[in-house]
Amino acid sequence: GQAHPAYYEPQGLGWLRTFPGGLLATCGLAYMGAPCVDEGEELGLHGRVGTLPAEELGCWTAWEGDDLWMRIQGTVTEGVIFGNPLRLTRAISAKLGGNSILFEDTVENLGGMPTPHMMLYHFNLGFPVLGPAARLVSHSLDVKPRDAEGAKGLEMYAEFQQPTPGYAEQVFYHDLATDNEGDARVALVNPELDGGLGVFLRYHKKTLPRFIQWKMMGYGSYVLGLEPGNAYVGGRDKERAAGTLPVLQPGESRSYTVEIGVLDGLAEIEEFERQVRQGA
Repeated sequence: GQAHPAYYEPQGLGWLRTFPGGLLATCGLAYMGAPCVDEGEELGLHGRVGTLPAEELGCWTAWEGDDLWMRIQGTVTEGVIFGNPLRLTRAISAKLGGNSILFEDTVENLGGMPTPHMMLYHFNLGFPVLGPAARLVSHSLDVKPRDAEGAKGLEMYAEFQQPTPGYAEQVFYHDLATDNEGDARVALVNPELDGGLGVFLRYHKKTLPRFIQWKMMGYGSYVLGLEPGNAYVGGRDKERAAGTLPVLQPGESRSYTVEIGVLDGLAEIEEFERQVRQGA
């Protein structure tokens, strides 16, 4: 469940002790992914941002023409004395009667030195959308397993099963195609649930070039993670070694937009699949 930030354990896999699940776990801001040692600094799993209290919170509603929009906004600052602070400003909005929620983020380097900046949107989908009848919908130009365990299930990455005792997580790296606007889209759909139900993501691939699929079919830990990010999850040291580590210069900022929504009924599922296939 929800845990006070004081209980956060930054070492190793300690992040998991206070991970509440939920629809979205934001990972970052200076690092995310597997624990590692990067330039002598010991880094734990997935970073600090999800454990920090928010500031400057506000919420409001406003009419835009005939549409009523609901919005909440706040900031989170990840900083340290003698180190570079990164600030996340997030706005979450939805239209009354709509079928999606929009996350609009800006991360800024408030310090005077270049600093690594890794960002992962860790969306978690479970029962009842997730089940043996569910499938992953994507236009994947390439799919690679993260490790040997993922390689065992590569041919079945888009299919799912009942909760299975002893299941070892499988992780896949996708290169997703985009539409004419540069947006990548992916969905988990279950045609047999309530006449057809799905959950989709849409985001701009230029700012979030990586897509990670976390497939965990374990008994008691039954979840599919759909995770756009600006880096892979092998650890910050590996990104640095590969020359792919995102860095923010002093005063520089990056903005991200991610939409999550519902596909209600077989007709919407089929139309989404058609658009993904055709890149519409």
